[in-house]
Parts: sequence; C-alpha cells; structure tokens
Amino acid sequence: MKKVREVIAYKHYFYDFLKGLPEKAQNKIFKIIEAIETFERIPANYLKYIKGTEGLFEARAKLGSNTWRVFCFFDDGKLVILLNGFTKKTQNTPKKEIAKAERLMKAYYKEKRRQL
Repeated sequence: MKKVREVIAYKHYFYDFLKGLPEKAQNKIFKIIEAIETFERIPANYLKYIKGTEGLFEARAKLGSNTWRVFCFFDDGKLVILLNGFTKKTQNTPKKEIAKAERLMKAYYKEKRRQL
C-alpha cells in the first residue's frame, strides 16, 4: 500500500513503551501505525483527538481485554510524531500521561526550532 503520511518516533519514549509489551500487542500497535501511514482518512477507533489539548491524538490498540494508547501529533500535516504510550486500565486517560505527552510535544517543537 502507498503511504500518505510518514510516522516517526520522537526520541526513545515510544520504543521504551513498546519493548515492555507482549509480541502480539506490539504487532497490533504496528498494524495501527500502518493504518495511520496508509489511510487517507484514519478511523476514530484507530486515532482519536484528545479534547482539551493543542493537537494531541491517541493511537488506540485493543487485544482481548487489554487496551494500549500511544500519544502522537501531526507535524506539517503529513508527518506523525509518536510520543509515549501506556496500558489503559481506567475509563479515562490519566491526566499525568496526557501531561507527559504535552511536555514531549513541546520539547519536539523546541528542538525543531533550534535546528532551523
């Protein structure tokens, strides 16, 4: 399938999260990332905007009764930056996880401005 956008990880946070997951969960998350790369319109069950944030999304993976979330955001429209992830254990996304993702997103943009 042809890619309509590129997905990259910011630093080590996404990979650190991924390493701690079972192989089946890792494969499920990679399938979601592939959908983000190839679908022109990404279904909300794969990628959902987080209300109350400035451009933060969560990629959503579910396998059996387990649920995982990976925070990400769009940079220049066709580039998706993966941030931290977590195992979802409650109905609502924990505020501390959102705060961490927002800090990482700000750090990404700060580094990007420095490189220009």
